[in-house]
Amino acid sequence: MLDRQLLRLFKPALERGAAALARLGIGADAVTLAGFGAGMGAAFAIAGGRPLVGLALIAIGRIADGLDGALARRTHSTDRGAFLDITLDFVFYASVPAAFAIADPAANALPAALLLLAFVGTASSFLAFAVLAERRGLANLANPSKGMYYLGGLTEGTETLACFAAMCLWPQWFAPLAYGFAALCAVTWLTRMRVGWTLLRGVD
Repeated sequence: MLDRQLLRLFKPALERGAAALARLGIGADAVTLAGFGAGMGAAFAIAGGRPLVGLALIAIGRIADGLDGALARRTHSTDRGAFLDITLDFVFYASVPAAFAIADPAANALPAALLLLAFVGTASSFLAFAVLAERRGLANLANPSKGMYYLGGLTEGTETLACFAAMCLWPQWFAPLAYGFAALCAVTWLTRMRVGWTLLRGVD
């Protein structure tokens, strides 16, 4: 819900960073992999009982995730790069609840499982619609810079990262945060199903 506003806010800084990386000859895929490495480091830190370290690594990974797209648009955007980026993003997002479950299975396993189920709903509706929108040649004028049709919702990247930050700052509140965010993700899934069903109506 807040992704477009946040992107506009940070776009000048990301463009400057991308320009500097381009001058150094660093490719977008390398930045994507570095960001994923930071994200996985965050998951390991959280699983090991160091959520504040995890939060710092999440921030680094998400900065890299913003830079890789800006860098790709500045240098050479490829379908392979977009595939790598979206696939690693979803693995990262799933790794954080899993890490909290590993850190305290007795308290966190059930809420983490329900949150991961909610993530499957939002991710599958997002990706399935993107595939079919591409097939039909649908264009999303609200997000023209995206490599696929970006079907938004109540819980997008910004909201997810805010929830992860709260979990890292107050790990004792992981369960209510996970349950609450899972409910919000369910709303996103339902609205995407409705929008997708409507936009894909027509001759099949």
